[in-house]
Amino acid sequence: MAFRRALKRTALVGGGAVATAFGLSQLIEYRKTQARLAHVAAEAELKVPFVDELPSRQAQLAALTNTEEFDVLVVGGGATGAGCALDAVTRNLKTALVERSDFSSGTSSRSTKLIHGGVRYLQKAIMKLDYEQYMMVKEALHERANLLEIAPHLSAPLPIMLPVYKWWQLPYYWAGIKMYDLVAGIQCLKSSYVLSKTKALELFPMLKKDKLVGAIVYYDGQHNDARMNLAIALSAARYGAAIANYTEVIHLLKKKDPQSGREKVCGARCRDVITGQEFDVRAKCVINATGPFTDALRKMDNQEASNICQPSAGVHIVIPGYYSPDNMGLLDPATSDGRVIFFLPWENMTIAGTTDTPTSVTAHPIPGEDDINFILTEVRNYLSPDVEVRRGDVLAAWSGIRPLVTDPSSKDTQSICRNHIVSISDSGLVTIAVWDITPSRVLAEETFIHAFKADDVKYLYLSLAQVAQHLASTYGGRAFDVAKMAQVTGQRWPIVGKRLVSEFPYIESEVLYAIKEYACTAIDVIARRTRLGFLNVQAADEALPRIVQIMGKELDWSQEKRTEELEAARKFLYHEMGYRSRSEQITKTSEINLDNHEVARYKKRFHKFDKESKGFITTVDVQRVLQSINVYIDENALHEILNEVDLNKNGQVEIDEFLQLMSAVKKGHVSDSRLAILMKTAEETLDQREPVSVDRSGGGV
Repeated sequence: MAFRRALKRTALVGGGAVATAFGLSQLIEYRKTQARLAHVAAEAELKVPFVDELPSRQAQLAALTNTEEFDVLVVGGGATGAGCALDAVTRNLKTALVERSDFSSGTSSRSTKLIHGGVRYLQKAIMKLDYEQYMMVKEALHERANLLEIAPHLSAPLPIMLPVYKWWQLPYYWAGIKMYDLVAGIQCLKSSYVLSKTKALELFPMLKKDKLVGAIVYYDGQHNDARMNLAIALSAARYGAAIANYTEVIHLLKKKDPQSGREKVCGARCRDVITGQEFDVRAKCVINATGPFTDALRKMDNQEASNICQPSAGVHIVIPGYYSPDNMGLLDPATSDGRVIFFLPWENMTIAGTTDTPTSVTAHPIPGEDDINFILTEVRNYLSPDVEVRRGDVLAAWSGIRPLVTDPSSKDTQSICRNHIVSISDSGLVTIAVWDITPSRVLAEETFIHAFKADDVKYLYLSLAQVAQHLASTYGGRAFDVAKMAQVTGQRWPIVGKRLVSEFPYIESEVLYAIKEYACTAIDVIARRTRLGFLNVQAADEALPRIVQIMGKELDWSQEKRTEELEAARKFLYHEMGYRSRSEQITKTSEINLDNHEVARYKKRFHKFDKESKGFITTVDVQRVLQSINVYIDENALHEILNEVDLNKNGQVEIDEFLQLMSAVKKGHVSDSRLAILMKTAEETLDQREPVSVDRSGGGV
């Protein structure tokens, strides 16, 4: 059959998503036991029906509803599901994909942002003579090279330093890292090397100097995980796959196999989460790629199925970029509890993590304060004592759930599968579970090479130099489309492209383009189309009103819908992106740890706004002072700024609340309160305007 010829073609070039995930012989054997697959006309050259513009979400839903039968239905729009969909459609299989939330809304957007084989896994493979672990590393290193080649705008090699504090560790770690290079073979990004203490401190000045004997530097890959996931899903759509986010599976469809008499899965009953419309999607093969929710879909197939997913939470934090070099990461190979911590530059910030804690499966994991403080403690252990990393430096935090799984076909059901598993139920439901984002990409090699040719990429970066490096590194060849949608700012610079927030390069036209990329909510924009919510929750909160305004106009939202979107997005930032933990630092203790001089100074500052000595200030008071120094802030934005400090939520900030805020700033629990910065700046401006007395000036003529 044409399908088998496609499998053979893929195997010759190294394997695609389906071949890599299932194993060639397993998949062919499985197909023999299935009802006959319809013949697919394999054309000599793969066509890209939507190369210029993606079909709308409504058109995709219509395709899902009206297509008589698909060859493959993938449930789950994370990295694994999107990869399977792209692989299937590029084999000329009629392909569908549904995701109950947004593409990459789960674990695939909450990773360490590394594309790596796993140095620690290789260490375990060698120490325990574990061939499975070794093959996992080898496969992941192959996929690392693949991603770096086909998506250079979203990924890049990153040198990572492993500091060494004991002489005997130097040859030990060196041998392990060299083995990592060896396993990568010709796909080794760059050979690892040893650094002297002096050179290590020159490259990483904030590193702890005491007892440092040297360092080893090796190379891995780094990427924008959510945008990479989205690029894979959108590529599948461009090749003709019918994909839809916010489309959940209610139950699986089944029919009797006339040969065996058994019930076989033949599709799914789906519901559009946004409109509530229900419809059937029929398919010859249904793939369960739902990550941590693997068991939920397996139980739709068979209520008696045992759980195979053992979820584990991994928390990451983001701190200011000045804590790490722009182009080098740090690896702590042995934390106080035996885990591994990465300390990496990312999007001009510094990302640190991760933890590994058993958890329950939830669509909205919340980063715990204990995990945040654990990461901060471990980071401090590797940085100079002169560098004080404070709790208030945490700009964002998130938790992702790893779907660690046991193999249902294994006799030892307690053993965790370290790579991936593929199981096929009696009714034909194919379950694929991958717990590391690197091997889950598993794309067909020839499809992306067709889209990203070396000459095109070089031209891209030269041509976009005057537009924006940010657009080029985020959208690749589509950056021109985003730039063309940008509006004139009316300012001297930049002339085109209004920023959503001044400190970050995201511009308003990206919100419009996000809608073309199937963004349906404000959360989609701040979390996955842009990464603002992951980089700085406060900045994301500032940008939300404008994002909702743009989306509301484009999608014709009612005022009620706009309010609902704003509240939902703020709830997301508050709980899932660490804003709650950040806010609680102000209320952590009622004690005001300020000396008399500091109390007097801050009271003086407060009374510049509280002219009537009411004992509290409101937005009216702050607005009046700002207008007197020719500073104008939107009333809604000002209300949000005060609301951060208004602990009892009565619409005003009392003197005690302000002193409590300044005490938290002093202790390092809060580092960049907008109200504190605003009031200090206003006070300094007012002081400069006050006339100098004759006595102080030395008299006059």
